[in-house]
Amino acid sequence: MATLVKMPKIGLSDESAIIAKWHKKKGEQVKAGEVLFTIETDKSTFDVEAEVDGTLLDVFFNEGDEVPVLTDVGVIGSEGEDISSITIARGKPESQAATQRLQIPEDSIELEVPSKEKIEKAYPDLAEAEESGIIKISPRARNLAERAGVDFRFTSPTGPEGRIIERDILALIEKGPVFTPAAKEEYQKSDMDLQVSEGTGLGGRITTGDLQKNSEEQKVEKEASMAAKGLEKQETAQKSVIEAPQQALQYKEVKFTNIRKVIARNMMNSLSTTAQLTHHATFDATEILAYREKIKATGKKYGLENITLNDMVLYAVSKTLLNHPDLNAHLVGETMMVFENVHLGVAIDTERGLMVPTIFNANLKSLNEISREVKELAEQCRKGSINPDYLKGGTFTVTNLGPLDVEHFTPILNPPQTGILGICSITYKPRRVNGQYEYYPAMGLSLTFDHRAVDGAPAARFLKDLKTNLENFSLLLAR
Repeated sequence: MATLVKMPKIGLSDESAIIAKWHKKKGEQVKAGEVLFTIETDKSTFDVEAEVDGTLLDVFFNEGDEVPVLTDVGVIGSEGEDISSITIARGKPESQAATQRLQIPEDSIELEVPSKEKIEKAYPDLAEAEESGIIKISPRARNLAERAGVDFRFTSPTGPEGRIIERDILALIEKGPVFTPAAKEEYQKSDMDLQVSEGTGLGGRITTGDLQKNSEEQKVEKEASMAAKGLEKQETAQKSVIEAPQQALQYKEVKFTNIRKVIARNMMNSLSTTAQLTHHATFDATEILAYREKIKATGKKYGLENITLNDMVLYAVSKTLLNHPDLNAHLVGETMMVFENVHLGVAIDTERGLMVPTIFNANLKSLNEISREVKELAEQCRKGSINPDYLKGGTFTVTNLGPLDVEHFTPILNPPQTGILGICSITYKPRRVNGQYEYYPAMGLSLTFDHRAVDGAPAARFLKDLKTNLENFSLLLAR
């Protein structure tokens, strides 16, 4: 008996995922436990294994398709097994069934299909164009176009008498422009010439931002064209002393990955919806450097992790935040959600982009436990195997650019959190001691906070307390 393969629900908040790769092709044998396909969410990637032995009889989605969770994506069964009832139930084969029923040679009907420009000029409104008969489309195809967010005026009709059928919409979804609902409405109202077939939205959907960029690019091209014509006239009157380049500048286009799109959207949202201010401070890192040397020398003897300076700062932050509750909070609208425990987000640099896993209840954990958990979460992020539920729920975030020799920077908030701390590199600064100048290792701290929730003085007091705790790290451990 055939078994349907479903798109799994990985995280509690995931509603869909993209099929990144099919590891098995239609008709191939599969065994339970073998990797069937790989999916990609906006946070990480996962391998999905086959649950039964058999033959992959059919796949319902291609690589790159965005699929809602718990949706059937394929079917496994015995070789030669009849699965027509399954595919018909899914509504898949209208195009195949229609082709088999009609059997009309391609050259038996000569139809003049109006161009998109002709349709738009005569009938700007889609409904009016349908009513006039200039566009013929099946109800099923129209419903699919509406759900998918595509403009069926871009299709090449293949149905009887120039009728648009479902397979035409499916082909358009695969090759043509796909809009978000808002972008589709804006485009239909405009008279712009669309010059983009894939947008920056999830699954390559064209967004309103893409339409604005498309419009601006057309404006720039028009101005450049006018300027070029003016330049030609000027060169006719006076010979230019500037020679044109022998060949066009070479470049390559690199499209955003899904996680890069999410990061970009989140960063813009953070800067546009919060009142961000950054305080900078330094502390004497002499004690934590000495403690680090002790760990390196005798840590294994006591069964300790390879505790780093970053781990020590995380530990100190988790202990200090409890005395500054406004920074261990979420700001939602005009309501503060102040948390009883510290759920510490830690920024991790990966090949796929920035990820921020959460150490839950960090204030209740030892330095060694924090060190171990950070390493485990970082490894899962870099492998793309982390559970998405660990990528949310943070109440405060720490990001470290010290290993990259950054002396100070301005971290960007991770809303709805009210604070984020940047750890900077160690530099040596002079100070006067007993009438003599000496150099000491100074580590930089950069605190960005939401000024709507936290004033400058309370934020500065947090930095001062954190500085004191780090400069007296042994005493902090003894608490």
